[in-house]
Amino acid sequence: MTATAVTPPTAKPPTPPPLLGTGATVKPLPASSAEMVYPDSDGQPMADNTRQFRYIVTIQGGLAALFADRPDVFVAGDLLWYPVEGNNQIRAAPDAMVVFGRPPGDRGSYQQWKEGGLAPQVVFEVLSPGNTVAEMTRKFRFYERYGVEEYYVYDPDRGSLDGWVRRGEYLEDVRDMEGWVSPRLRVRFSLEGNDLVLYRPDGRRFETFLELEQRAEAERQRAEAERQRAERLAERLRALGVDPDALDAD
Repeated sequence: MTATAVTPPTAKPPTPPPLLGTGATVKPLPASSAEMVYPDSDGQPMADNTRQFRYIVTIQGGLAALFADRPDVFVAGDLLWYPVEGNNQIRAAPDAMVVFGRPPGDRGSYQQWKEGGLAPQVVFEVLSPGNTVAEMTRKFRFYERYGVEEYYVYDPDRGSLDGWVRRGEYLEDVRDMEGWVSPRLRVRFSLEGNDLVLYRPDGRRFETFLELEQRAEAERQRAEAERQRAERLAERLRALGVDPDALDAD
């Protein structure tokens, strides 16, 4: 998704024309919070190409798996975040975000005032060729202004990785991202060639769904081979007049 932060207008809205025959000017009433609609979608696709999509899904899925046993960590991908109640034009949709202090679960959007006022502490963006410098500058300013603590940007086409960490009111760049460990996530970043690889605190790398399925299948095949080997051994023992079950009992 390529949603961008939109700053609130500074000029007053135009005054509507007077009603015919009255000469009076009608001023619109401000919408109450209950009447304000916060759309769940901005109409933009989550990704522009398969490579970008794969990285977004891998990062979001890896983070969700990492914190699966935590009842106080919310992980989302491509979810609209509204930081200001009463203004549905101030919003962004990080490719992945993590909020410590909020429970997991489904949401149509992340409305910060309904979430204890907590902003996402960590956000990720995976670039596509369509992202412009101006767009990414607006996103950076949005994340800096609204409280993000760690911000990471990966460009799959260039093989570049950038990161920023909050120091007071500002996000300051991480000089060397190779081997960097996120203060919040405890995840280690690495570029292997042009590929971004993230490592969990236990050393396991984030994997795609296909990689996870291939590894699970390999483990099933190893377990089946071990079962068959044990069965052949048991048959040989029986042929020798030895009860393998009796050996197990001993």
